[in-house]
Amino acid sequence: MGGRFACSRRALLAAAVLPLTAAAATGSGPRRRPRREQPQPYFPGHGSYGHQTLAYDLRIGYDPGARWLDGHARIEAVANSGIDRIELDLARLDVREARLDDRPVAFRQRGGKLLITAPRALEVGRPFELDIRYGGRPRPVSSQFGPIGWDRTGDDHDGTLVASQPVGAPSWFPCNDRPDDKASYTFEITVPGGHQALANGSLVEHRETGGSARWTYHHPGPMASYLAAVYTGRFARETWTVQDAGAPVPVHIAYPAGLATEVRHDLARQGRILQVFTDLFGDYPFESYGVVVVDAELAAPVENQTLSVFGTNHMDGKRSWETLVAHETAHQWFGNSVSLGDWQHIWLNEGFATYAEWLWSEHLDEDDADTLARRARDELAGRRQNLRIADPGRRHLFDDRIYVRGACALHALRLSVGDTRFFRVLRTWHEARRGGSADTDAFLAHATRVTGRGVADVLGPWLFERRVPRYASV
Repeated sequence: MGGRFACSRRALLAAAVLPLTAAAATGSGPRRRPRREQPQPYFPGHGSYGHQTLAYDLRIGYDPGARWLDGHARIEAVANSGIDRIELDLARLDVREARLDDRPVAFRQRGGKLLITAPRALEVGRPFELDIRYGGRPRPVSSQFGPIGWDRTGDDHDGTLVASQPVGAPSWFPCNDRPDDKASYTFEITVPGGHQALANGSLVEHRETGGSARWTYHHPGPMASYLAAVYTGRFARETWTVQDAGAPVPVHIAYPAGLATEVRHDLARQGRILQVFTDLFGDYPFESYGVVVVDAELAAPVENQTLSVFGTNHMDGKRSWETLVAHETAHQWFGNSVSLGDWQHIWLNEGFATYAEWLWSEHLDEDDADTLARRARDELAGRRQNLRIADPGRRHLFDDRIYVRGACALHALRLSVGDTRFFRVLRTWHEARRGGSADTDAFLAHATRVTGRGVADVLGPWLFERRVPRYASV
């Protein structure tokens, strides 16, 4: 997510300032470890380690007048261990039928879980396919961060949005809701005629028949469930092409028609942002990129994979929120392509994206990253210090200090190793982990390997201590 700004009509999206991870690196220098050596998952009730998902095929019909969703999920997966019960996450929607490898199976729903009984145990490595029919009135799920997931937009509530970070995906489809469970996705969305549907990836088919419209998208991913998204309603749409992002990248823009002037001005440099970040971080990792402006005011934008979403409040025709445009774009590399092993490592998403804001400012010959980092460090030092961003605890998951302190940690590394080695770390980090998941230990080990020196002495105080360090003199 982007930003340290709140102007929400509803606490719709867990604001947007996230934490880090927990561990130290190998190499020379003192080893600073978090107090909790093996942190527990922040959301132990979500996700299952019994299987790994390979693909989701989601067929969704949505009637905005009745607020009714009819869903059909086909899920390909493989067993990670010998299991006789398959666990999925699904909240507030009712399952009508479940089939395993095309045979009806027993199931029950309890506490946000869909529990499917296999007739016989599935051995390790055994691929299987689930076929689940479900439906109901989708709505956000409650969380300590406010309601998250599926919600309605527009004054007449005939549009919808999805903002699932961190655990809102089960509000609209059955999934293995772990950030490191990544799969390919196909979406077939049917809405009333005249309405549009947007989803991750590329549009492969659009048909209007009998008063309804069917939109089909495919994204090979791999993608975590919380980054999957569907938006429905009435949008104006444009497609731009960015030539210098490794390969030509189509950029799809959708917005309420009345905002055309503001959106075109405020996103006019979107292609340039992609080009700059491609130079800094490596080739753009996906087949397309999109920006959706929904008919709602949002506390913060959201970086769904290939499809960032902004509220109408983020488009004012003055580029007041362009740092957030840069922030969400950077997440396509750091947070989406390279994902989290678990939520305590969220600084690897938000610290990197916040530092990308500073790099964009530097590119524009405005404040350079060093000026912004030193200003941010001084502001942090004036605030209460009660968390370690490498494992801040679930209660602080969206604390803005994690965004800023994570970016400051990266700047400390840059000062220590110099620009050439620093940007080599960023590029090779994405190159090595593209399409996968990572944690803090992995990043520290990677930085040590690429720079040829231990980095724990530089990064440790920023990640594992409460006190705000000072930058080394250069």
